[in-house]
Amino acid sequence: MSLDEKLDRVLMRHDELEARLSSGNLDSQHFGKTSKELSDLVPVVEAVKAFRKAKTDMAEAEAMMASSDADMKALAEEEYYALKDTLPGLERNMRLMLLPKDEADERNAILEVRAGTGGEEAALFASELFRMYQRYAQLHGWRFEVLEVSDTGIGGIKEGIATITGQNVFARLKFESGVHRVQRVPATEAGGRIHTSAATVAVLPEAEEVDIKIEDKDLRVDVYRSQGAGGQHVNTTDSAVRVTHLPTGIAVACQEEKSQHKNKAKAMKVLRARLYEIEREKADAARAADRKSQVGSGDRSERIRTYNFPQGRVTDHRINLTLYKVDRVIEGELEEIIDALISHDQASRLADME
Repeated sequence: MSLDEKLDRVLMRHDELEARLSSGNLDSQHFGKTSKELSDLVPVVEAVKAFRKAKTDMAEAEAMMASSDADMKALAEEEYYALKDTLPGLERNMRLMLLPKDEADERNAILEVRAGTGGEEAALFASELFRMYQRYAQLHGWRFEVLEVSDTGIGGIKEGIATITGQNVFARLKFESGVHRVQRVPATEAGGRIHTSAATVAVLPEAEEVDIKIEDKDLRVDVYRSQGAGGQHVNTTDSAVRVTHLPTGIAVACQEEKSQHKNKAKAMKVLRARLYEIEREKADAARAADRKSQVGSGDRSERIRTYNFPQGRVTDHRINLTLYKVDRVIEGELEEIIDALISHDQASRLADME
């Protein structure tokens, strides 16, 4: 299908949706769905019309350049070259608008950070990464709610899980999934040797109950007494909850709240996100050929980034980006890296459209 045919389809769909809404024949459910699709299409249609108008104006200016009137010819040339400069930007903006959208982009996210190889140093690094995303969320005005933290008692964490709520959270964070590696001299290292350790990050789109139907018969719910680092009891009631999804074997534990009910609700939120991600991965497998051109597969075993403290650098291996500001990045200044990852993904998908 040619580009013009694609653009015609967009305009036709826009007109069709407008006609449906003005007909007054839609029930509340279909009215809401149609309104949402139309509102999503409006900026696309505006971009298409701006691009087409610039092309038409440019053709008219080119025709006027043949005028025998010197003043008219000069004005036409000025307009022609101005439009020639702006047209590529209008076309790129329009093509970006036409890219298929990930329906999960607008969702909130579940963040999971786990210590990997490297013992206590890996646990300390996992704790720093968890705080890095918390700080990044604060800088964006997002809400960061800790669901579960399994700490080591000396500053590190074995695992940290949180929900991040705000605008386009998953769209901004979805490329963070994978293995993050740190290279530095541990505070406990007397010889001053550089150690390498790792932590795993997973960012999952938050799922609603309507997305994933979980049957009660498929769940095993265990309750137990909450414990803190080193095994000391946090409270004397059985408020901690572990929910196991029997068909998949996925288990989620939560003990952050004093209420058993609240802990179960939080555990169910994480379980739904993990099951939803499995469904997304199945759908993505059908588009495996497209995925190889994207920034990352979201595979948690894929090494994506190295934080080298002795050299003060952060390197994202997927796009060969190196920044010499590791201290600022670990404090949550991720914008430059995330923008580069999104731009790279868009460029790859634009190339696939050609």
